[in-house]
Amino acid sequence: MRHVMLLTTGGTIASTTSENGKLVAGELTGEELVRLCGLPNDIRVSIRSVLQKPSVHITPSDWVHLIKEVEDVFTDPEISGIVVTHGTDTLEETAYFLDLTNQDSRPVIVTGSQRGPEQTGSDAFMNLRHAIYAACEPDLTNMGCVVVFNERLFAARYVKKEHASNLQGFNAFGFGYLGIIDNDVIYTYQKPIKREYYNLQNESLKTIGIAKVYLGMPAQTFEAIANTLDGVVIEGVGRGQVPPELVEPIENAVSSGKPIIMTTSSEEGKVYPTYDYKGSAHQLEQMGVILGSDYDSKKARIKAIVMLAANQNIRNGFI
Repeated sequence: MRHVMLLTTGGTIASTTSENGKLVAGELTGEELVRLCGLPNDIRVSIRSVLQKPSVHITPSDWVHLIKEVEDVFTDPEISGIVVTHGTDTLEETAYFLDLTNQDSRPVIVTGSQRGPEQTGSDAFMNLRHAIYAACEPDLTNMGCVVVFNERLFAARYVKKEHASNLQGFNAFGFGYLGIIDNDVIYTYQKPIKREYYNLQNESLKTIGIAKVYLGMPAQTFEAIANTLDGVVIEGVGRGQVPPELVEPIENAVSSGKPIIMTTSSEEGKVYPTYDYKGSAHQLEQMGVILGSDYDSKKARIKAIVMLAANQNIRNGFI
């Protein structure tokens, strides 16, 4: 018999509808959700309630708690895989954290829903059903953390929430989905060519911020972020450029020893030292800014946090 562990963290998928018609996240138990999924008898689902929160309330310390739960579950050799239910607003972030910190080869599947279980046309039960099937799928062994949503499978490294409310809530721009679920059958069409794993040495995670660049952005905006945090991911424009007003405060932040990572706001393509002018990726790299390849700002932030907690050289993570 296939045995899946369901770790619940709250979110819309576990929500109820209040008297005023609004959703209250994290109210339903995993048992209540699984009961309505119509699973076959040859799949056993065990359930642990890890968190019961809207996903925007989840903190980095909750990530540490969650990965410990994952590690504990995988001490049981009879477990086929793990499903984590999660609110969609920050689902891609938690999925990538788990992708970087789980070393077991068995599937870890993250899913959620855009509509609450009590709403008409809810996607909660189908997404959960498909995630449980995916957690048992041998083809997903050694794939890292996979997001299952709306009959599609996505790599945690590239998945992004693309729509605030539509049932097709997630996509992987430029890379596409890994496979589909059709009539409860998993079809895998592509796999990541490598997995990364970092062993956390420090449970007190560093605070890395994100500074999104825009035309005319004043130096004070960057300074307000950089001066109070352990590091900054800059979401630059194009190949990784910033307005000239930001060059001095960026240089000051680098000189203070803080990791500063440059990413791009473009959905596809990577940061590269193409140009030679004030505020270009080339100039910033010469100052010590880490060029963040094709990582988006959220994923770069998570990778930096994980690598710092694993006592790794961040620069090596973005080559």
